Amino acid sequence: MSRFPNGFLWGGAISASQSEGAYDVGGKGLTIFDVTEAGNKNTPRKRHDKIENDIHYPSHTAIDFYHTYAQDIQLFRELGIQCLRTSINWTRIYPNGIEELPNEEGLAYYDALFDELLKNDITPVVTIHHSDTPLYIAEHYGGWINRTTVDLFLKYAKTVLCRYKDKIKYWIVINEINAINYVEWFSAAAENMTLQEKETASYHLLLANASVVCAAKKINPDFIMGGMVTDCHTYPYTCDPQDVFQSIQDKHRNIFFADVMCRGEYPSYKWKELNRFDIQLHIKEEEKNILKKGCIEFLAFSYYSSHVSSMVKDEDIQGNLIQNIKGKNNPYLKSSQWGWSIDPMGLRIALNEFYDRYELPLFIVENGLGARDDAKQLPYINDDYRIEYLREHIAAARDAVTIDGVDLMGYLVWGFIDIVSGVTGEMDKRYGLIYVDRNNKGQGSNLRYKKKSFEWYQKVIASQGEEL
Repeated sequence: MSRFPNGFLWGGAISASQSEGAYDVGGKGLTIFDVTEAGNKNTPRKRHDKIENDIHYPSHTAIDFYHTYAQDIQLFRELGIQCLRTSINWTRIYPNGIEELPNEEGLAYYDALFDELLKNDITPVVTIHHSDTPLYIAEHYGGWINRTTVDLFLKYAKTVLCRYKDKIKYWIVINEINAINYVEWFSAAAENMTLQEKETASYHLLLANASVVCAAKKINPDFIMGGMVTDCHTYPYTCDPQDVFQSIQDKHRNIFFADVMCRGEYPSYKWKELNRFDIQLHIKEEEKNILKKGCIEFLAFSYYSSHVSSMVKDEDIQGNLIQNIKGKNNPYLKSSQWGWSIDPMGLRIALNEFYDRYELPLFIVENGLGARDDAKQLPYINDDYRIEYLREHIAAARDAVTIDGVDLMGYLVWGFIDIVSGVTGEMDKRYGLIYVDRNNKGQGSNLRYKKKSFEWYQKVIASQGEEL
């Protein structure tokens, strides 16, 4: 059997807003997550203008990682992971995003977290911005539509880059930067945007990404700076040339952000699209230089599912849209409990396409299966369905490396400890290899239990991916 190469990074991934809780502790301000209530498979999450007493906001408690990280890291060490991807919550550092000086208590918290990881031989992979725009910036500046947000974000980023320059090697600037195509609120901190506003916000996100890369290399030339997209790989629904062409257009929509981060300029297909819709982007000459100089050194991406594209418009097919939870699934693939297609070969295809296009090291920083676990099985949960999903996707990634020649840095299981689902705000949509006793209302003992997948992933890591 084949193995992943030496130095391959095995690990897991979480985010601050989905794990920490303690939303009003340590001088932290409110993020847009903190006023967004939970939804479910059929009901989208809803934002509020303020915190209301009778509403459950999942980020307020999450799994209380803020207080439990030391114990949790011992479990992570037992699992054998080499790295943990997590994020810094912007409002722990600048509570409203506009303060003159950072919040020392917030900075000290992440010092302690990173020190604990390093003490246990776990390399932190840190995301600077994981959808937690300060609520103040959303309300007073209009989020990422406003150019000022770029400057405020750069100030925050420089603060954490300087503070942790001797502790962190791998950085991801903005989580799933292309998710603005699907979740405006969490990506742009704005809603109901016009096409002009959406493209403006997209540009500001890309400018912020490049600006941080440029600043980081001045702070510590040894930083390894990455950008991240969510891979929404799409197949033509049929071999009808119209469907094939639609899939190309859908691909452009998703690959555009990676094109800019990797190549340092807007591609021609995007300029044509902007001209077609009379979208004006006022890009200054010095900003063009920032985009060019601020190219990323590795491309990180999340992968959960593939989709289909079609020009057909009926009750089953969303015309001119990539198929997702509500769309018709690929008839050749099984689906998860939340309606997401399960497509390991799609991961191999994505790895090949990304590497062929950019010839940059790649990093799978999110992959996993959201599923209901039977709490009646506690203290042990048999999650063979999760093992099957992970086994097939790791095998596909291994083939991409050992057969296809893709340069892959590592593989991180998303939510390898149960956390709040970003899409739905549920705890019942569990991704973890470690069960956390919390329900959708934030109730429970908050105790941790190892699932069957924990022991399985332990063996995968120990065998360098040979034993699946």
